[in-house]
Amino acid sequence: MFQGCGTALVTPFQQDRSLDEAALRALVRRQIADGIHFLVPCGTTGESPTLSHKEHLRVVEITCEEAKGRVPVMAGAGGYNTAEVVELAREIEAIGADGLLSVTPYYNKPTQEGLYHHYKAIASATRLPIVVYSVQGRTGINVEPLTLKRLAAIDNIVGVKEASGNISQMAAVVHHVPESFAVLSGDDSITIPLISLGGRGIISVVSNQIPGPMSRLAQKALDGDFAGARALQRQYLPLMEVNFCESNPGPVKYALARMGLLEPVWRLPLVPPSEANQKKIDAILEQCGLLAAEGAVASR
Repeated sequence: MFQGCGTALVTPFQQDRSLDEAALRALVRRQIADGIHFLVPCGTTGESPTLSHKEHLRVVEITCEEAKGRVPVMAGAGGYNTAEVVELAREIEAIGADGLLSVTPYYNKPTQEGLYHHYKAIASATRLPIVVYSVQGRTGINVEPLTLKRLAAIDNIVGVKEASGNISQMAAVVHHVPESFAVLSGDDSITIPLISLGGRGIISVVSNQIPGPMSRLAQKALDGDFAGARALQRQYLPLMEVNFCESNPGPVKYALARMGLLEPVWRLPLVPPSEANQKKIDAILEQCGLLAAEGAVASR
């Protein structure tokens, strides 16, 4: 169900910082029209820590309504309070999502045994397939390959978003887990090497901007057309990189605003990128032919 390119959707806000439901619907429709393989609302790229519980469920609900079963929806449900994550997982299942992406507990830095029991508890509370999200650089904790091997033995833990940036670790993960376990890249620029090792695709930030090209890149790699995938990588690597000139999702939301797709609004503690980085982003958008005409606003 979850292979190819899935978009870690941003969450658009209105100028008063309330949820922009119309813009969210338009973003989801654009993703599907451009051939995205699956959608990931309310991950950390969606500023999920700043969403109220009600807003979190509403974003998932809108995404499912717009997807209409045409593409799977893997909703974010993670955090450092296992009991709260369990309850959120049950509510997301009731809404009708197709799966869960669950980031590791952050700050409290559990042991590998603690991580195993955290995910086992979530899996016991829902029938939805679960993808573990391992991103040590943001959470302070790594899900080690042998822990993933243990978790893969639980029926509805079906994959990992591997965002360590460590190719050797990714190779070890692919080696230890069953072939049916979906190893997905958490870094756009590492999609091709991970697929070449046996990974299944990418949960992408850059596909917010370029869902069509990034979906094609992942599919070409899965089909063994690495020359075609590399051509797309060369074309869009600067965009992949500039999205992380500051903490995600600051740059990608600025870029989407410059493309006319949403209002340039973040919730604290996120703020707009610096003026110098805005100029860098503008230059890359222009190079990629993505800048909207001055004053253009996307159709809602």
